[in-house]
Amino acid sequence: MLHVVLHQPEIPQNTGNIARTCAATGCRLHLIKPLGFDISASAVKRAGLDYWHLVEVRVYEDLEDFFQKNEVRQMRLFSTKAPRCHSEADYQEDCYLFFGKETKGLPEEFLRAHYADCVRIPMRAEARSLNLSNSVAVAVFEALRQLEYPHLQDYGKLRSEI
Repeated sequence: MLHVVLHQPEIPQNTGNIARTCAATGCRLHLIKPLGFDISASAVKRAGLDYWHLVEVRVYEDLEDFFQKNEVRQMRLFSTKAPRCHSEADYQEDCYLFFGKETKGLPEEFLRAHYADCVRIPMRAEARSLNLSNSVAVAVFEALRQLEYPHLQDYGKLRSEI
């Protein structure tokens, strides 16, 4: 199982969309406070639609609380300031994918302390960043691709075939 970790997310719609991605892919969602919204807010639930029952969500007071409660063997910190592309990194089962708040990203001291684990999604130099929920989707599917999409449906059917 992959783990998506959101550090101080601010926009409920992004978190709802990320929860839906986690539901569809079997990822666990970790939220580190402070949150910019109430997790039960209608905007979060609306963005996740009826998928919330498929998502295991864990909430933490801060990064210290998170690391006390989780045994992290591998992590990837997503940042526009990272030295290498996300697709150049390897992803193992139980990898933790960290993302920062929409307005500031992950804390600089956290990035510095784990610089070898930092990766970026390539984009034009003129663009500040991708939307958080889009970044999570790109990251999750790259990790799943490398893991050969464990436990996910590997075929589709047209409605006429059902």
